[in-house]
Amino acid sequence: MEESKHFHLPKIGMRVVKTLLSVLLVTVTYDYLLGGRNACFACIGAVYAMGNHFHEGFKFGFNRFVGTLFGGLIVIPFYWLYYHQPLGVPKEIYLVLGLLCLLYLHIVSGATTAIQPGAVIYFVVLFTQPVNTYIGYTIARVIDTGVGVTFSLILNFVLPSRLDQKNGFDLSHTFQHWFRSNQRPESERYPEEDPED
Repeated sequence: MEESKHFHLPKIGMRVVKTLLSVLLVTVTYDYLLGGRNACFACIGAVYAMGNHFHEGFKFGFNRFVGTLFGGLIVIPFYWLYYHQPLGVPKEIYLVLGLLCLLYLHIVSGATTAIQPGAVIYFVVLFTQPVNTYIGYTIARVIDTGVGVTFSLILNFVLPSRLDQKNGFDLSHTFQHWFRSNQRPESERYPEEDPED
C-alpha cells in the first residue's frame, strides 16, 4: 500500500515578517514623512539588509550601502568624462577606467563583496540619467539605500532572531566580522597576486 504524499506549504518565518515590516516602514516614511519620494532604492536596501541573523543582515546591507556609495563616488566624475570625452579619448575608455577605479577602491578597502552593487549604481547612472539630474540622482540613491539598510538593521536589533537570542551578538564586533568576511582567503587569490595586495 502506497503512502500518500502530502504537499505542505512552508511556513512564513520571522525573517519574512521582518522584511515585510521593514519595507512597510520605509514606504510609509517615504509616502507620508518625505512627501511621496520614490522609495524604490530604500526598499531594495531594506530587503538586502534583512538576514537570518544580525551579522548576516549587516553584511549584506552594509555591502549594498558601501557598494552604492563607492559606485556613486566614482560615477560622478566619470559620467562627465564619458559624455564630454576630453582629450579626444573615446567614451568607452572612460567607462572602463571608471570601472577600474571602482573595482580598485573596493579591493583597497577590503569590500570586495560590495563590488556588484557598486557596479549597478555606476552603470545605472551612466546609462540612464540625463546630464541635468545625474548628480542629484546619485546622491539620492546613496541616501535611500542607507535609509533602507538602517530600517532593517534596527528591526533586526529590536526583534532579534532565535539564533541571535541564543548566541547573542555584540554590535562592536559586527563591523570586524563584516570586514573579515569580505577578505578573500589566500586560497582564492590568483597565483600572480601578491598576498600583500
